[in-house]
Amino acid sequence: MRIFLVLFFSCFFLVSSLAHAVPADERIRRNEGETAAILKAREGLAGIVAYMATRKDLFPAYPPAEKRVLTPAQSQEIRDLWGRFLDYQLMLDASWRRLSEHGKENGQDRPEEAALFATRYAVFLARYRYALEFIRLADADPTVRIVLNEPVTEIGLPERSYADFKYRFLHVSIAGEFASLSAIHAAASLTPEIRRSKKKTPLAQSIRADERYLWRAGRAHGLLNTLRNVEQIVRDEGARLIFPLQKGVSEWMGHTRVVRGDHFLMSADQIAALHPRLRPGDILLERREWYLSNIGLPGFWPHAALYIGDAEERSAYFDTPEIRAWLVTQGIADESFETLLRTRHPKAYRMSQQLDEAGDKPRIIEAIGKGVIFTSLEYSAAADSVAVLRPRLSRLEIAQAILKSFDYWNLPYDFDFDFRTDRQLVCTELVFKSYRPEKGRQGLNWPLSSVVGRPVLTANNIVRHFDETWQTPAQILDLVAFFDGNEHTGRAQESDTESFRASWRRPKWHILVQD
Repeated sequence: MRIFLVLFFSCFFLVSSLAHAVPADERIRRNEGETAAILKAREGLAGIVAYMATRKDLFPAYPPAEKRVLTPAQSQEIRDLWGRFLDYQLMLDASWRRLSEHGKENGQDRPEEAALFATRYAVFLARYRYALEFIRLADADPTVRIVLNEPVTEIGLPERSYADFKYRFLHVSIAGEFASLSAIHAAASLTPEIRRSKKKTPLAQSIRADERYLWRAGRAHGLLNTLRNVEQIVRDEGARLIFPLQKGVSEWMGHTRVVRGDHFLMSADQIAALHPRLRPGDILLERREWYLSNIGLPGFWPHAALYIGDAEERSAYFDTPEIRAWLVTQGIADESFETLLRTRHPKAYRMSQQLDEAGDKPRIIEAIGKGVIFTSLEYSAAADSVAVLRPRLSRLEIAQAILKSFDYWNLPYDFDFDFRTDRQLVCTELVFKSYRPEKGRQGLNWPLSSVVGRPVLTANNIVRHFDETWQTPAQILDLVAFFDGNEHTGRAQESDTESFRASWRRPKWHILVQD
């Protein structure tokens, strides 16, 4: 029976793979960009399962002798890891859909066709391998399964989503698909022309590593284990093949930014009208829909930036007796904050004065993929939802925070999201460390959370802290403006404080349920 099923599904998927012929040059166009996204998602999945393996307190290797009760913090960390893991799985789902849009490969007789097939195969392997690793680590303890099957409001996961996930990746069809795709890949590698074209690329290395893991897992657990699990999953978990949110998200992620191109819901007129309401030191929170860069970032709000204004704005705003007296203690005889910035950070200051390609003045410092850079308000606020928060601090403390932010100019972006090092920064880390309390400075003191064992402050948790401390002595920020984007109306509408306070509770993929 087992041999029959393997042969049947191998033949079925092989025939399906050869059924549609699409010109290779159309598919090859996206291959390089896809490869980078795939490797990033795979790296994220690998990091999560590696961290899970170190947390035996959360994910024991064997069923506990007695049922245990997790603390709220432990349950939340498990849910956070689950949501982050699914983010990367969805990123791979989106790549799979985009690569499949042009039809499945129709034979591997040319190197470019083999490259496209290999990219798609790498997606399949990464999804399958790390799904099995996650299940292996999470499934020993029934208590963990209960937590994973709870709904996760922050990312819109319905109840019993883990049961659905297990059913998807412990289903007999995926084992058959692996066998067929592996055979196609092996056959392609035997072609002399393709063999000569193969390189030791990171993608090829990932394929080899994931294949080895899956074949080893097959020997240890195999198709028979999958067959045994199907009945148990259906009986005990009441699973469905693919949970609805994952299908919906991966469908629109498969058309990343294609839907609206470079059009954002915040209009140029709205950004221009927002400018006079801003002051140096304000914190901008931003959300852009349809971006794969949201992957791996928990919650509705993914990005934060610091408004520093231009030289004229700073000169006027920081011209107070208190700041002038402080500048004298810093050795600035002319009592000008601009002189202090220029003296302490000459290179950064010169860059902060250069107009961008559109001729706009830099008024923002933010950490993006390029690193910590100065950008214009017109560039940074070109988003779908934007909020502006103002610290409840003196102008002197705000001036000191802006001075501190110049320390971080030109540092690389922190793709590890780790606040323990100052050598590279993520967006919220720039804001957090610019306003960090120090000796003689009150600063802003946000509680940090843990993401895969690393202390972080997320943009979403800035809003959560605002909501939870609203109109209490612990409140540290005031809301200046909140422009709430609506995909269906095609514009951002200024909204109220109550809506902003509730925004951190929105599903990560809010766009799917938005009125």
